[in-house]
Amino acid sequence: MRELLRTNDQVTLSLTAALLKDAGIEHVVFDSHAAIIEGSITAIQKRVIVLDEDYEGARALLTGAEILESGDDSADRRG
Repeated sequence: MRELLRTNDQVTLSLTAALLKDAGIEHVVFDSHAAIIEGSITAIQKRVIVLDEDYEGARALLTGAEILESGDDSADRRG
């Protein structure tokens, strides 16, 4: 499994989940409960994780949707 995106922006998370689901790419959001425990503090960001074999396709999808920047291999994008 590989980290695709790290953010606290709920809109970005929702859009990412919808795009991945529509493309048939399985994903999991890690650290949701830890982020809730922290309240509004942005120290713990939620992480979108995909299977290794889906990573490149998922990156291309999110780059096309301007959620990730082209050529940026960092999972940090928004929030």
